[in-house]
Amino acid sequence: MSNHQSRRTAVIAVCGKGGVGKTSVSAAIVKILSENPDNKVLAIDADPAVGLATAIGVRVQKTVDDIRNELIRQVKNGTAGGKSEIISRLDYEMFAALEEHRNIAFLAIGRPETDGCYCQVNHILRDIIASIAGNFDYVVIDGEAGIEQVNRRVMESVTHLILVSDVSARALNVARTIKTVSDTVIDYQTVGLILNRVRSEDERRTVNLPQDIPCLGWLPEDDWIRKFDMAGRSIIDLQDCAALQSVRSCIDAMNLTV
Repeated sequence: MSNHQSRRTAVIAVCGKGGVGKTSVSAAIVKILSENPDNKVLAIDADPAVGLATAIGVRVQKTVDDIRNELIRQVKNGTAGGKSEIISRLDYEMFAALEEHRNIAFLAIGRPETDGCYCQVNHILRDIIASIAGNFDYVVIDGEAGIEQVNRRVMESVTHLILVSDVSARALNVARTIKTVSDTVIDYQTVGLILNRVRSEDERRTVNLPQDIPCLGWLPEDDWIRKFDMAGRSIIDLQDCAALQSVRSCIDAMNLTV
């Protein structure tokens, strides 16, 4: 029996201040979870920069917002059709937008272009994303800096909220703020902090960690990750290194079964 048939899908949202390395952490989590060929993993890039696509070696053909914006243009022109027709077409187009490689599927949310609130369209798309996610064992969402966009544009609830920060006070304050906002806008089960780009255990001990966010672990400044980022190479192809080993420990600390 497939994992996703025997237990609830684990939905992991990775958030943090821009520039702290959350996309590389997200890609590393996708890599580690997909190493078990029985696991079906969906990677969702909710950052308009679409950096996760490069980090896991995917070329984006169409984003959710491409689909959304085309529908809104049709609604404005009166050519969208009835609700059942719209839902059927959106469902088809969303599945067509999935990029698949072995046991990993990828979906990019993109950047909204159309002004105004089209709440019904957003709700339909979010429901379809949730339906697609239910076919996977793990969903890894590389979010924007905050959690609000994940809640409004991707899905209403996550099971695991992972906050990524470097050792700077500003990044840690952003993590605290995201946690505070998340408590009111999103339904999550567990939360944890990953401290990234730490130079030594001595440096980690000097960091003023948030008291209300469990620290899952810390990742060392890793030359291999840096080289792959600079070359635009996929983290999926990265051989085992200190940073990957640390991410594995963080996943274990959050009780994510691999």
